[in-house]
Amino acid sequence: MEKESIDAYVRQWFAPEDEVLKQVKERIHQAGMPQISIQPEEGRFLQVLVKATQARLVLEIGTLGGYSGIYLARALDEQGKLITLEKSAKHAALAKESFLHAGVAHRVELILGDAHATLPALRRRAPFDLVFIDADKPSYPQYLAWSLELLKVGGVVAVHNALRRGSVLGVSPADAYTEMMIAFNQSFAKEKRLLPTLCPLGDGMLIGVKLH
Repeated sequence: MEKESIDAYVRQWFAPEDEVLKQVKERIHQAGMPQISIQPEEGRFLQVLVKATQARLVLEIGTLGGYSGIYLARALDEQGKLITLEKSAKHAALAKESFLHAGVAHRVELILGDAHATLPALRRRAPFDLVFIDADKPSYPQYLAWSLELLKVGGVVAVHNALRRGSVLGVSPADAYTEMMIAFNQSFAKEKRLLPTLCPLGDGMLIGVKLH
């Protein structure tokens, strides 16, 4: 069975997009931003993680247009908070509009700036219950290191694009980040502070539970 068929089946029955999410995705497209938002089935998976861990404080590294943040914020209860980091002022402005449009802005704090500069200040907000990484790929090792520092024991880190459209398996042409992602996946799998796995929905989601 082809992976696209599996993803489509999951999307149809377990992760249908509502009109708000469709409109946000269209705004991202109209703004000329990269079409690299997570897929609906990946968004629903993140929501399940938030609910299963009873997360109250979530960190997202890489906001883009706010599409994934809406999924995360919707899964939080009224006392929950999503802190999302974005380097681009253009992306951040659209994301703020997206959060308002989705009715979740009161649960979201968007921090503008390079994550390498803004992450250290989050030590005072730690521990986080869940961290979602979906940003510049070369910085993934550093973002994972920060996640392990900021997460509580028992917290979850999720990392997007683990499959690189199949290129890490050699079933599609390699791109600029394929070799980097292969190395990162292997280091994630061997990280002794995590109980790791890889969910093959969408473009692949690495999941790790912090053990100590």
